[in-house]
Amino acid sequence: MTHSPTILITGAAGNLGSLLARHLLSSGHAVRAMYHRKPLPEDIARAPNVSVIQSDLGSPGTLPLAVEGADAVVHFAGVLFAPRPERFLPETNTRWFSNLLTAALAARVGKVILISFPHVEGPTSVEHPAVGRLDRSPISIHARTRLQEERLLIERTKGTGSTPVVLRLGMVYGRGILMVEAARWLAQRRLLGVWSDPTWIQLISTVDCLHAIEAAIFNPEAGGIYHVGDQQPVTLQEFLDEACRVWGYARPMRMPSWLIDMAAWSCEAFALVARTPSPLTRDFIRIGHVSYWGDTRRARDHLIPQLQYPTLQAGLETL
Repeated sequence: MTHSPTILITGAAGNLGSLLARHLLSSGHAVRAMYHRKPLPEDIARAPNVSVIQSDLGSPGTLPLAVEGADAVVHFAGVLFAPRPERFLPETNTRWFSNLLTAALAARVGKVILISFPHVEGPTSVEHPAVGRLDRSPISIHARTRLQEERLLIERTKGTGSTPVVLRLGMVYGRGILMVEAARWLAQRRLLGVWSDPTWIQLISTVDCLHAIEAAIFNPEAGGIYHVGDQQPVTLQEFLDEACRVWGYARPMRMPSWLIDMAAWSCEAFALVARTPSPLTRDFIRIGHVSYWGDTRRARDHLIPQLQYPTLQAGLETL
């Protein structure tokens, strides 16, 4: 591409979408920031090298204008903190992404990047890592519908001029990450709890995550499925303990799983009645119990050969 490429970010008003937009804008890249209802942050909307477009992934007729002339699409948009995800995720994940993909292929977008996570392969470990398989059957609806998105992307881009990229990110951590800030808020009020059984996780700092996504956009060799994570296996419990130590709060309470399931059920029930977001759902708990670790060799080859924060201990300063 001889011209300055245009990067369409869906869900640019959301947490990771807005962080990526700021990262690319600060480097002088041309960003097309797409939003639906939630308005964009002022600093993004007013940036000199951004164009703003309002579109609805559920309304296919609004999408051709969003993707027209885009060189790459990075897809974040979706619904997360809502009750009964088994009812809406097949729509908001699978069908919405299918709508976007149809528009992107018709517009001959050069690269379509789907943000995903290693849970789509079910329980994995350092000894038996996730390697890019598409034939698994994960237990949570979040993981099942995201795996369906991955299959759609890989299958429908075959024989086209569009390159598919799936970025299966480890748990992103750092200041400003919504889930981390929620944990901080709960810990400050001595409300943070976690189950006792160890759950192994793979982390990735916000800085390294954004660099990996940027490389996926601009590296012409990037294509296919990548696992993006650090080099130190830790448990979810260890991560929360260390985070609370850095923040100066007591470590999270260890709770029986049934009690956390009950809390999730209560959050969903209240959200249904009050028509409010649900910060915790039973499907979150299902996916949270799954240990995961991805094989990052392809990501090291094509995207991010050297991490700024290769371990949690190195990255604690970002909390």
